[in-house]
Amino acid sequence: MTAGNGGPYDEVVGTAMTTVTEAEVLRDALGLLKDREQVAKRLLDSSAKHSFDPDSELDWDAPYEDGKWFWPPELVSLYDTPLWKRMGEEQRILLSQHEAAALASLGIWFEIILMQLLVRHIYDKAATSAHVRYALTEIEDECRHSKMFARLIAHGDTPWYPVSRAHQNLGRVFKTISTTPGSFTATLLGEEVLDWMQRLTFPDERVQPLVRGVTRIHVVEEARHVRYAREELRRQMLTAPRWSQEFTRITSGEFARVFSVAFVNPEVYTNVGLDKREAVAQVRASGHRREVMQTGAKRLTDFLDDIGVLRGMGRRLWRSSGLLA
Repeated sequence: MTAGNGGPYDEVVGTAMTTVTEAEVLRDALGLLKDREQVAKRLLDSSAKHSFDPDSELDWDAPYEDGKWFWPPELVSLYDTPLWKRMGEEQRILLSQHEAAALASLGIWFEIILMQLLVRHIYDKAATSAHVRYALTEIEDECRHSKMFARLIAHGDTPWYPVSRAHQNLGRVFKTISTTPGSFTATLLGEEVLDWMQRLTFPDERVQPLVRGVTRIHVVEEARHVRYAREELRRQMLTAPRWSQEFTRITSGEFARVFSVAFVNPEVYTNVGLDKREAVAQVRASGHRREVMQTGAKRLTDFLDDIGVLRGMGRRLWRSSGLLA
């Protein structure tokens, strides 16, 4: 059997060369990853220095101030639509209050899912590692955030806005079947878009002081969560089996579609005296709203593209979600 004639020998050698090349690429890529334990130790140090107790940190007894927004007007879903232009200032501010409550409700739903995913992630890992100890610290953070969001909703005259029953059930399925990289992709999706909006909210003096305080705490603590999730997802997309990587691409794209729809609960329009169908139609047609959502997601989608999540069917699903330009 001789080389160079296109026979079985060449096929074996060609396969071996491909395998070696892929192994070398993987080894080089892994060399660029930051040490998991060192990252976790730095995050634990940061948590010890920059964590907050919302119950004592914020003034929950102060009344809301007349004429102040509950969310920057440019981030309210109907901003710059024909319906918005017909609304008076008082109704616009009321809509911002209900949308803030709806986002807080969505945040609680998402963080409860996230806490379960984190528990699954560390289930079979050494509890003495810094990586696991930080995951437990993050779960503690998320418990406080959920209680803080719930208290914010209860503080105003707004209802609790649960996600639809279909999305509730999809959440149950996702947290049951999700792979580790899929879990961290969903984590970043839920954290980074809202984080971008909150970074615009807490310094905005047009917004209610209590809302600014809530968003400030969330931004500071979520920065650590994003770092943890990004580092782990980059590692997982290099080391996970190919089937898991592809499954992550598809499930993350579908979760992006769910998230983009659930981001504003249509009941907010009814509760502020607007026609729900007309409002939903105008939000969907709004170029400003589309730009807001894509801008809020851009840092995340650039990262996901860089590590290989936005490929094939997954990329098409992300595009259909409206979050990917």
